[in-house]
Amino acid sequence: MTDPETVWRTAFNHPGQWDTSFPPTTMVDLFEASAAAHPQAPLLDFMGRKYDYAETLDAVDRVACGLKALGYGRGDRIGLFLPNVPHYVAAYYGILKLGAIAVNFSPLYSVEELAAQVEDSGTKLLFTLSATALLPTALEVLEQSALERLVIGSVAGGLPPLKSLLYRWFKSKEVAPRPADPRILSFSKLIANEGGCDSVALDPERDVALIQYTGGTTGTPKGAVLTHQNLSANARQVAQLDPNYGKVKDSILGVLPFFHVFANTCVLNRTVIAGGEIVMLPRFNAQQALAELRRTRPRSLPGVPTMYQALLDAPGMKPSDFSSLHTCISGGAPLSAQLKEEWERVTGARVIEGYGLSESSGVVSTNPYEALNKPGTIGQPLAATRVRLVDKEDPTRPPPPGEPGEIVVSGPQIMRGYWNRPEADAETFVHVEGSGHWLRTGDVGTIDEDGYIRIVDRLKDMIAVGGFKVFPSQIEAVLYRHPAIKEALVIGLPDAYHGELPHAYVVLDEEAPAVTGPELSLWLNAQLGKHERVSQVVVRASLPKTMIGKLSRKDLIAEVQAAG
Repeated sequence: MTDPETVWRTAFNHPGQWDTSFPPTTMVDLFEASAAAHPQAPLLDFMGRKYDYAETLDAVDRVACGLKALGYGRGDRIGLFLPNVPHYVAAYYGILKLGAIAVNFSPLYSVEELAAQVEDSGTKLLFTLSATALLPTALEVLEQSALERLVIGSVAGGLPPLKSLLYRWFKSKEVAPRPADPRILSFSKLIANEGGCDSVALDPERDVALIQYTGGTTGTPKGAVLTHQNLSANARQVAQLDPNYGKVKDSILGVLPFFHVFANTCVLNRTVIAGGEIVMLPRFNAQQALAELRRTRPRSLPGVPTMYQALLDAPGMKPSDFSSLHTCISGGAPLSAQLKEEWERVTGARVIEGYGLSESSGVVSTNPYEALNKPGTIGQPLAATRVRLVDKEDPTRPPPPGEPGEIVVSGPQIMRGYWNRPEADAETFVHVEGSGHWLRTGDVGTIDEDGYIRIVDRLKDMIAVGGFKVFPSQIEAVLYRHPAIKEALVIGLPDAYHGELPHAYVVLDEEAPAVTGPELSLWLNAQLGKHERVSQVVVRASLPKTMIGKLSRKDLIAEVQAAG
């Protein structure tokens, strides 16, 4: 086919030009520029309590000054063990203004997981909440690791007065007591200062802003090192996808967790630079999300496919609940054509599928907001982003003609490397003669004549069946054609003769006619090649998901292996 870069230069379907440049800029500069331009505009809406840009900037300044007074500064790693609460935004940008490095940690981490990443990153101070789901874990890590301090915020303190009072009365069981310990400081005490500390001079392309832990392309948790320019470029790239950027009031429902790179870029950073408003929810709950959609009427809703399905299935849902929405970005997992069609029919809002990695600051490509959409693809790359295919066995050369290849990416949003993992960097980056270094994604795909990219599968998820390579997602795509199947995962399990065999696990649609696993197995295998045929189809009540609602093949394998 034609060189896709030629296609993107001449037929780029996103606003602007593919070869747009993004001058080096720090995240601090972008935040302060928005605060100066829109001081009284609302930035956060947390359960009805609004925080404008000026108020949030003041909190950011006070966090930076408070941390400086404790002896922290440039290059220090400071952790965020928080859900979507106002404290996160103040702490995140405050850490960056200090010249320190933010480290995101999932609120679902166990003590062992959190301690391991605290030690790996060298995190010195950790922000968290006085919630039973968080504080006991953080306290244990304080005792077990080299962590020096905890800064603890109160959920009730971020709510409107009446809701705060009700929370203190009726949800006291969700509040963990804070022990008297000189290593523990309240968030309110940290910011009890006048602010106004001198800003640290930062080099956008050299100074690190964020360490984002990821399974990477080889499965072991590693910290993707993202500079200020990586994050600021990706935020600007994503903001410019919207043809109405800067023309209409920007508002977004922030139910994706900020600690995840998808939300960090597509909800938080992108909305800040647009001068928009984020309606925050601490975690996704379909009924609560619907209530916020009715109350605040946001314009956009980034999410994952399972989240969109849950909203459509929610009791009491009305199409009018979604009437304010213009565009929804779907990521984290493949979006089925059936779900896309149903969402757009019911809501009237276009849902576009995108793709990215922690190593790419969040986003590599999406389908256009208003131009040609190709269901089943991840669209065209963002501006200034180069994508090509390489041979699955030898990434220094192109794939054989007409065959899928591993997707590699280059652009201003691509990480510097992994934190203290030079051996992983050597495996993850490849030098292609005459075109520099590229990030290996581990995803296998194709690029069509219009420059749209399609994911076939992940290299590490391939199932080796008697010398043949089987892609789980191709079997899952067939399963999703059955009207009774709501969710599906295919995994490879050991087999004495073949080495591995595919096994399918499904959740059924409650409204569809009843069907058994053996019946589904017969139906499925009749449509597959001999080497692709599954050993069984198991019907389950649910399938494991990640924090952002993505079906988790890794967790399913662990569950099946644990069950023997």
